[in-house]
Amino acid sequence: MADRPRALLAMSPEFLPQLFPEPLMRRLDAVLDFDPALIARDYADPAAKAALGEAEVIVSSWGAPPLNDEALAAAPNLKAVLHAAGTVKWIISKAGWERGLAVSSSSGANALPVAEYTLASILMAGKGIFQLREDFRKARNFTLGYIHPQVGNFGRTIGIVGASKIGRRVVELLRPFDFTVLLADPFVEAAEAAALGAELVQLDELVARADVVSVHAPDLPETEHLINADRLAKMRDGTVVVNTARGRLVDTEALTVELLSGRLSAVIDVTEPEPLSAHSPLYDLPNVFLTPHVAGSHGNELSRMGLFMVEEAERYVAGEPLLHRVDPETLWRQA
Repeated sequence: MADRPRALLAMSPEFLPQLFPEPLMRRLDAVLDFDPALIARDYADPAAKAALGEAEVIVSSWGAPPLNDEALAAAPNLKAVLHAAGTVKWIISKAGWERGLAVSSSSGANALPVAEYTLASILMAGKGIFQLREDFRKARNFTLGYIHPQVGNFGRTIGIVGASKIGRRVVELLRPFDFTVLLADPFVEAAEAAALGAELVQLDELVARADVVSVHAPDLPETEHLINADRLAKMRDGTVVVNTARGRLVDTEALTVELLSGRLSAVIDVTEPEPLSAHSPLYDLPNVFLTPHVAGSHGNELSRMGLFMVEEAERYVAGEPLLHRVDPETLWRQA
């Protein structure tokens, strides 16, 4: 394509082949004119600064330098940023939004594996798999035909905290199952929740009614310890807490007290601090399933994030609206 817009890659170099394996790189090269060997880590670098001065599009990801006032002043032709990662809060300055940059993000692609992890956790927790596994491992035997009376997913109540992209996808994935789904989110109306397939309730009601409480709210000053000691105390015995959002949303100390008592169980992919101290009891409790921040995109899932931005580049060049464009007006309350 002779009139391909000039572009610049900006990210940690090790992510490039994972996000854009050869077939995706060919598609990106078909619509954007860039040097694949030049990957900006610092816009003050002479080669990066020269390319920035000509760039109409930046294709960025983890490790990209922020587009601060100095970088924007050096980028007079810049019109779009296609971010093959999650949040753009740290990369686009106020001046960038004021310029009217078209900014797109792969946060929707990253939401998919997190929602899949959450669904698996909910179903496994409902079957009592985590405790039963521990029991089986210790006994090395079981009674064939014995019915475990306290397990099962029929008629469970699932509480979703936050109608984020991930939270909405989890609600969607729960539809085929025989669950009652509750949703707590101050920015959602009852009719919208019903259209999603959930009952809108206040958070205190959600934690009191749900068999599983799954956290999907953004990490904001207002959401620190959203699940605190009082709300944990409101949960019924046997409730399972699932956190794939951010560790700060759950009071780790208060949750640890409840888990040590055996009253609650948890599936935890994110913690505060992260990682936990090597002496934390959460590593060894049979009612805790602890994973090392793996719910989001890993391995071949990174190429889906690249695909989202390749498709956005194709839309941009075709003059079509960007499907995953970030709204600066609502960005503050997103993850």
